[in-house]
Amino acid sequence: MINTAHTFVYKAFGYTISSEIPLPELPTIKLEDYLSDITVKRLDLINLWSELSSENDYFVINENQIVFQIPEIAIFLIRNGNEICFSPFVDIHDKHLRLYILGTCMGAILMQRKILPLHGSAIAINGKAYAIVGESGAGKSTLASAFLQKGFQLLSDDVIPVTFSSDDTPIVTPAYPQQKLWIESLNQFEMNADDFQSIVERETKFAVPVFSQFASESLPLGGIFELIISEDERIELLPIKKMERFLTVYQHTYRNFFIEDSGLMDWHFNTSAKFVNKINLYQLSRPQSRFTAHELADCILTTIEKEVSYLKN
Repeated sequence: MINTAHTFVYKAFGYTISSEIPLPELPTIKLEDYLSDITVKRLDLINLWSELSSENDYFVINENQIVFQIPEIAIFLIRNGNEICFSPFVDIHDKHLRLYILGTCMGAILMQRKILPLHGSAIAINGKAYAIVGESGAGKSTLASAFLQKGFQLLSDDVIPVTFSSDDTPIVTPAYPQQKLWIESLNQFEMNADDFQSIVERETKFAVPVFSQFASESLPLGGIFELIISEDERIELLPIKKMERFLTVYQHTYRNFFIEDSGLMDWHFNTSAKFVNKINLYQLSRPQSRFTAHELADCILTTIEKEVSYLKN
């Protein structure tokens, strides 16, 4: 059940987060060491939702706040880039809330702070971060797990925060040390599902902690690989060119339907323009008929090695 007797303090997405409910997925920090950047707290939002929403609404979005309702779970409010409020329905366990707090709510917080949230997994390879983006079910986390089995480190799974250095180099900030894997992927990697907790409402998808293989330092973004499912039996990697790159970034911005109503269309385009010509973007297609995560990882590593060799020469 929800515990509001204490304040829990964490570090994730580059920010200090104080929460009225435990968020065990996140690394903790000492209470005396923090000034909170983001607060997570319980608040009665029923009247606010009634005032703002119309029949059949799930989201109400404006420039300063996003309010949404998950039936039988809670109403959530994200405002000013620093506050996540939740109003749970009766007898909801906090594990039901965490799925949305660490996903949709955190994606909204980043967007309100004008930090680009890409939807995918980010892996640390040779001192750079490489983003694997794609639609839900494309296999992003499974591919990231193949990299972990090769000894590489994870920066983020699901929401990838992208900021910029003083010279406009895109930078990926670590999120938190956890993956979400379907049971089919666990079986392929010879991991025992009994060792992990299933994710709420998705009984065959599991939370997999990766503390020992988590990259805790921010890294420059080295490239983006868009993973898609193909009817072809071959694995194929093609460069994404010119204006198509803007569409790729937009399509794989986390909760991109927030952008327009939040008044962030110009920001999103200008942000994308800062880096789409500085890094390489590829589309990587995989067959649906067989398990290819290890082959895909090798394909990406070969591509990165060729890029490095080209730059050296």
